[in-house]
Amino acid sequence: MDARADDADDPSTDDEVVHEPGEITYAEHLHPARPRALRHRARVRSPFERRSSARDGEPVGTNPTYVSWLLSESMLADANTIARQFSGQGSMWQNPYADPNPRLAVDTASVWFTAYPLSLITRPGQSFLAALGEEELWSSFADIGIEAVHTGPVKRAGGISGWGHTPSVDGHFDRISTVIDPAFGSEQEFRAMCGMATFYGGTIIDDVVPGHTGKGADFRLAEMGFADYPGIYHMVEIEPDDWHYLPDVPAGRDSINLDASTEERLEKAGYIIGRLQRVIFHAPGVKETNWSATAAVAGVDGIERRWVYLHYFKEGQPSINWLDPSFAGMRLTIGDALHSLADLGSGALRLDANGFLGIEKSAAEGPAWSEGHPLSEAANHLIASMVRKVGGFTFQELNLTMDDIREVGEAGADLSYDFVTRPAYHHALATGDTDFLRLCLRTSLETGIDPASLVHALQNHDEMTYELVHWSTGHRDDVFTFRGEPATGAEIGDTVRRELATALAGENAPYNLVFTTNGIASTTATVIAAALGVRRLDDITEDDVVDIRRVHLLLAMYNAMQPGVFALSGWDLCGMLTLPPEQVSDLLAEGDTRWIHRAAHDLMGHNPDATRSAEGMPRGRSLYGSVPDQLADEASFLRQLQAILGVRKHYGIATSRQVDVPDVSHRSVLVLVHALDTGEHPRHALTILNFGAEPVPATVRSTVLPPGGTVIDMFTQETVGVVDDLHAVGIDLNPHQGVAMLVQPPPAT
Repeated sequence: MDARADDADDPSTDDEVVHEPGEITYAEHLHPARPRALRHRARVRSPFERRSSARDGEPVGTNPTYVSWLLSESMLADANTIARQFSGQGSMWQNPYADPNPRLAVDTASVWFTAYPLSLITRPGQSFLAALGEEELWSSFADIGIEAVHTGPVKRAGGISGWGHTPSVDGHFDRISTVIDPAFGSEQEFRAMCGMATFYGGTIIDDVVPGHTGKGADFRLAEMGFADYPGIYHMVEIEPDDWHYLPDVPAGRDSINLDASTEERLEKAGYIIGRLQRVIFHAPGVKETNWSATAAVAGVDGIERRWVYLHYFKEGQPSINWLDPSFAGMRLTIGDALHSLADLGSGALRLDANGFLGIEKSAAEGPAWSEGHPLSEAANHLIASMVRKVGGFTFQELNLTMDDIREVGEAGADLSYDFVTRPAYHHALATGDTDFLRLCLRTSLETGIDPASLVHALQNHDEMTYELVHWSTGHRDDVFTFRGEPATGAEIGDTVRRELATALAGENAPYNLVFTTNGIASTTATVIAAALGVRRLDDITEDDVVDIRRVHLLLAMYNAMQPGVFALSGWDLCGMLTLPPEQVSDLLAEGDTRWIHRAAHDLMGHNPDATRSAEGMPRGRSLYGSVPDQLADEASFLRQLQAILGVRKHYGIATSRQVDVPDVSHRSVLVLVHALDTGEHPRHALTILNFGAEPVPATVRSTVLPPGGTVIDMFTQETVGVVDDLHAVGIDLNPHQGVAMLVQPPPAT
């Protein structure tokens, strides 16, 4: 622990040092220091002790030593042990938990850095978690205005085959253990990282995956029919007389995906509920349905069994069953969450794949009910309530309709990822037209989604999504006004998807790749490059970098200057470009094009000679440079971002109320109106953005603006106008410029 914390505990130092008040700097004014906790403390009575087991004999179910080893690796077994740390303790009743509290979560940490373990270049020999625990990093983050770090998944993932572990099939989102993956560090380093975050007033956000696991010990024990382990998963034992329905499993594999005809036969035979509402990551010959069949597996009783199991995502990600009588899946998930929060010390959890926790057979001939199911809402309520019970908060990545996001948010996670407007602001940039963005923002408010409950993000580990579920599925037949004409939700979804794909990928931008039916694999910088007409990344000049940086700051302003969390990644901080596909060809083999935008980056500039991350991701091209280099340059992306975040914090934008998304005088302009105060005469903040490449004389008109109100530039504190009798004010905008204005009510007369 830093010596300053030790001194703070020692009253003998009180008379030895006289602290003279110093002049408050601009940075200190806009980023007031948070109280620093003296030391980080885990919330369990005693640290969780790891079990170990010998390895001897054949790795089969009839070998008790193998079964014992699998139990030592099992998440469900860990969960049973972890639960005993909390049962019967008064500490479990000290926090409110029934209702989500998004504004408390935002107030706790409103600016997040989202890390990706596979892509961070560290000092030579340093682990990912040790790098995230360095004081230099947290000091820099505090300077910029970043208050939390989302680590990404760092627990062991992939599978188990025999006595060995197999690699992850989905970027470590196929978790198989509560143990930190040695590739990323240790539990001690995780706790030290939490301690450093606490010292700087920050928060660590970990992950829990309630939708599925990998094919680890729990799945292998389930295949063996051991105890209540089959109850963890949506898996059904197929009677030997019906094995002829099942395809043969190829040599070297442990399961095979079912085709549609086999899925239908097994449904009619009463084994499974059949096809679901959609097949995520559909790929002919790879994933044609959401069901796969195992090979024959010898159980602990010596009986061979074949199973058919559900997986919403990849074959190596068997889905968890949240309504099995054993409640084994629920116990596993809650135990994993409690370990991250109370033993390791994280303050919040991301709920991954949490929109698909309930499935039900259709009463008609249609697909099974698998999205927006009440069981998903109930399960999310349970997880989020447990997290709140121990003093944390949760956020979810729920790419469903706005109605689903609102309903799940009423009792589930405290915050939701902004799938509401993320594709829309990219569309505004790609087309220079904010019509669809304004439609999304207004529909969100009308639906009852508080923007303060959303995590507004630049790039993360996933693609730039254009799935547009609200428009293309849930409201496909509803009629909206789009570009001045009536259009159905399906027509709007098709138009936006086509325009995004044309502008940001294909022959116009071959460095970005379409990702299945979900979106476009790209970085923020390459989305901008495509929108600016750059055809080849190798042709980017210094002048182009200036243009890309300006647009990047515009997108940052859109996300940051509205209520809610603002999140950005190392790819954003460094201005990373996509990788040439040939550098990650093995990772692209099954069609997952997202790997091109996960380039390795040296965030702190500690390993300039590294060509790859420790996990083997190739180093990409950075347009902006490392964090320390940028902080030494007043014109850099980070110094300008720092100013945006300073204004955001100083005026309380993160917890303000969005009260209007008014019509605009030019199609490239977006105006957001936020009430900063409650009461009869609140102050208002205007976020005014030009998504176009031409200068625009804009007129901002909103009935909530009081005539005679003074309009002040939030960055310079200069008075720039007065609201006229038509509730309007004029603003001149440069290409791709954003401004933030404070509207003070007129003086009382």
